[in-house]
Amino acid sequence: MAFSPDYRTYTGATRAAETAAVLDAGLRAYMLRVYNWMASGLVLTGIVAFAIANTSLLEVFYPLTMTPSGRMVHAPGVLAWISIFAPLAFILVLNFGVNRLSATAVQGLYWAFCLAMGASLTNIFLIYTGASVARVFFITAGTFAAMSIFGYATRRDLTKLGSFLIMGLFGIVLASLVNIFLGSAGLQFVISIIGVLVFTGLTAYDTQRIKSDFVEFAYAYGPDEAAKRSVFDALGLYLNFINLFQMLLMLLGNRNSD
Repeated sequence: MAFSPDYRTYTGATRAAETAAVLDAGLRAYMLRVYNWMASGLVLTGIVAFAIANTSLLEVFYPLTMTPSGRMVHAPGVLAWISIFAPLAFILVLNFGVNRLSATAVQGLYWAFCLAMGASLTNIFLIYTGASVARVFFITAGTFAAMSIFGYATRRDLTKLGSFLIMGLFGIVLASLVNIFLGSAGLQFVISIIGVLVFTGLTAYDTQRIKSDFVEFAYAYGPDEAAKRSVFDALGLYLNFINLFQMLLMLLGNRNSD
């Protein structure tokens, strides 16, 4: 008796392979969109911070003020304080309104957030040398890329690690608030060390979370929802990058007074 191939099994296997290939291609396209949004936001933030620090706009945000010792220094003005707290307002709106806002509105808020963040980061050019800012930026970029690739490629479930890292993030926030009043250099050093570890880990965790969410909900995402989610996911990675950059700058940056 001749044996013929089981076309039903072959067809089922082929369809499963095709479905997996389509999902993989969709995932790669989605992740590329997320990284493009994140990178574009970082570029805009950097341009705004550098432009304000190196033009007459600096006097608007950080006007010269005389200290009790008679030195003239750039002190935060009203616009500087607004720019420092404005990003928090944008994050809250995006977090609570992402499901009700249109894709265009979410994208507009993201650009506004990046602009405000750039203005709030102007002071790093007043505190640190330009060379050290550039050096730490590239160190941050390399660290971020390595951890994001790890988060994307690893088969290890980082969910439990993510819960621990989020607890660490709250601890950093509380310790930073306390140190505003204490002004302790030692505590700031400890915060920076822990911050580097937390935001390095969160980069891997968030990358895996974005990947897992897409694989789980890919077929539920319409074009508008996917557009909004890509911006929202980019925001999470953007914040990890910015915070990691600031923590490393506190540890490795050379101050202008050094």
